[in-house]
Amino acid sequence: MYYMWICLEFYQGGLFLPNSLSEIPNFLSTYFSYIKTNACPTYEAFIIFMSFFILQIILALVMPGPKIQGLPVPSENNKVYTYLCNAVWSWYFTFALLFCMNYYEIFKLSRIQELHGPLMTVVIITSDFIALSVYFAGIWLNKQTRMSGEFVYDFFMGSWLNPRIGSFDLKMWAEIRVSWMQLFILTIAAACKQYESLGYVSGGMCLIVYAQYLYSNACMKGEECVTTTWDIFYEKWGWMLVFWNIAGVPYVYSFQAQYILKNPYEHNPIVLTVIFIVLTGAYYVWDTAQSQKNRFRAKIRGTFIERKTFPQLPWGTLKDPKYQKTECGSLLLVDGWWKYARKIHYTADIIMAFIWALSCGYSGFLPYFYPLFFLGMITHRYKRDQERCARKYGKDWDKYIKTVPYVFIPGII
Repeated sequence: MYYMWICLEFYQGGLFLPNSLSEIPNFLSTYFSYIKTNACPTYEAFIIFMSFFILQIILALVMPGPKIQGLPVPSENNKVYTYLCNAVWSWYFTFALLFCMNYYEIFKLSRIQELHGPLMTVVIITSDFIALSVYFAGIWLNKQTRMSGEFVYDFFMGSWLNPRIGSFDLKMWAEIRVSWMQLFILTIAAACKQYESLGYVSGGMCLIVYAQYLYSNACMKGEECVTTTWDIFYEKWGWMLVFWNIAGVPYVYSFQAQYILKNPYEHNPIVLTVIFIVLTGAYYVWDTAQSQKNRFRAKIRGTFIERKTFPQLPWGTLKDPKYQKTECGSLLLVDGWWKYARKIHYTADIIMAFIWALSCGYSGFLPYFYPLFFLGMITHRYKRDQERCARKYGKDWDKYIKTVPYVFIPGII
């Protein structure tokens, strides 16, 4: 995170590297001096982030929303947790408040961009503090599970699966609100700063704002789908998830907006229009594919509710979908988008990731770090899921693969 910020802040997005091995000490000295001089936490940055942080806790507690049950947790005698899914109203309220404050000049959103370095440090310190606190709280309250006995590994993975304060679920809260809401705030702040500097918002900036609005809004409007994901159901809330949700997602994924601010690139209008169309199409596939599978599962469990959150896209819910039964009792969806490819939502996700990078133009490596990183992560997830499902379903999985032979692109791979 600091490295990408330094490259952008002081080298216009170019790589900051030593010229030789002998220059490494000087390189490290310069690296840390940049952080000390320009990214030291300030009182103003602390107040801004804590205001956002506390506001999201309050909104999570008071905003209306449906209560959705998660999956039974085997390590807790199959206990089923209930989640208040009100992120979408917190999302609307937060941005209505921010836009009013910006319009009436109570607080200019561009100030967030100006404090990018100090804010990032405040967020990093906060996430590290939370990770430590939750780790030791899990041990103190005897909530730990699947511990290896190796402190570094256990701290990285976490001790506590479902950290809660009363009914307030910390992991669910950070997974959706703190991560994606922060990301979109940082992107909007960069757009506001560009408007103040240039008097207009470039096509590339409009593209990344639109792209990240679609993604962030989808997380908010479909929060009930997250309750059964691997992160919530299985992954403990250790440093890996805490840091990534609170600091990593917003400050790594907002890089494109920061890059465009430093290097405004004017796309050919026709090319830009085509990119917008491809992005919208990829988003449609991603959103409806996720909706089809999650709503199929919810109907099986009897937890499906029809929501009116915007946008509810056509073909998001399948009527009388086809599926395969398995010996272990699970049902495998083979209808909708899922009859064409087993990971078609990953394909759409990867397309969107590369479009995020394309918003910056075609020069420079760092804007493409995210889609390349994401491609590697998605490949790892596919292999993990393939191995896990093969173990779980056995011959039924072989049958499923014959029914849906393609993984990412129908007819190709």
